[in-house]
Amino acid sequence: MYHAIKERVTELLSTGEVKGFLALKKDNGHIKPHLYVSPDEIDQLSIGDGETAGDARYPLTKILTMLLQNHSGEPFGILARGCDQRALRALAAWNQISLEQVVVIGVACSEELARACNCGLPYPDEWLEGEQIEPKDPRPVEWEAKSPLQRLDLWRAEFEKCIKCYGCRNICPMCFCKECSLESEDVVTKGEIPPDLPMFHLVRALHMIGRCVDCGLCEEACPASIPLRALYKKVNDIVETRFQFRAGIEQTEQSPLHKIAEPPAAI
Repeated sequence: MYHAIKERVTELLSTGEVKGFLALKKDNGHIKPHLYVSPDEIDQLSIGDGETAGDARYPLTKILTMLLQNHSGEPFGILARGCDQRALRALAAWNQISLEQVVVIGVACSEELARACNCGLPYPDEWLEGEQIEPKDPRPVEWEAKSPLQRLDLWRAEFEKCIKCYGCRNICPMCFCKECSLESEDVVTKGEIPPDLPMFHLVRALHMIGRCVDCGLCEEACPASIPLRALYKKVNDIVETRFQFRAGIEQTEQSPLHKIAEPPAAI
């Protein structure tokens, strides 16, 4: 299986075009991230197809960011779904990685995985495996149907389930700050569980404006099953309505809220 991908990865490693190729590996019945450095390993490569969403999806782009930062100038390859491609573009826009160091091999999500992720763009621009399937409707319509006061009560109830594990931040490919303001005493009092509400999640949602690529990993990682993706989707929808922008759609474009304003022209 995955003959086209395996042949291309073998070629990349054999010719030295990449130092390593970041993808998935099935080991003892479990899917996990793996950095392939030798063509001899390629038979173990998996695209995670047919697995459950949580087993098949990992923050590969976050791992790649760390590899690139620790191996300056070295090229790496990565297996990328639609959400991974958006993350790579957004990371490049924020000067966290250079796309010139990255060789992307695309894979389209299966119907099962796209449905599980409720993905609005379940394939990259180009891919070697998988078929183009219809995007799913990612809008959280159940929240939209409620009044503002109902929403407030529901969100407060959801936030009260938070155990302050930082799983949503730790898995997010777009959380790359050296110092995280979410650990500040002004936002979360240390040792207090549950944390002050609703500051933690609202501050993080504001920080993700123009950065969230709607991969959904934060919600998958949450042990309390807080519907975090619905919150970030709403923020993304507002940014798109007001500024016609979604993170990762254009190759290296930053959010209009973060672009440095150009000085006025001389009169």
